[in-house]
Amino acid sequence: MEMGFFDQSDQFVYEWMLADKEFAVRHVSATEAKQSFSAILDAAQREPVVIRRQRRDIAVVLSIREYEKLTALDVAEFQRFCDRIGERAAARGMTEDKLAEILADAP
Repeated sequence: MEMGFFDQSDQFVYEWMLADKEFAVRHVSATEAKQSFSAILDAAQREPVVIRRQRRDIAVVLSIREYEKLTALDVAEFQRFCDRIGERAAARGMTEDKLAEILADAP
């Protein structure tokens, strides 16, 4: 299955987090997460908690602060992607006037 832009970005961030030695990740079973949800929420304030079911990672619980950092990374990565596409289009002769003309002709 082909990954979309954000799927690839999310996978990159996840792998980067796991590779970062300062970024601790705790793993718990789905059963443990269900039985001690409050403790999982407390632990997520200190480190991400990966929930596993049948030896597969299925979810991550993390603090809102970490979530906001990851969301900002996605926005920054998307902006870099847009900048690269814009530079390529400009190098091929695209201008704002040409773009406006193309969009005006669109159904």
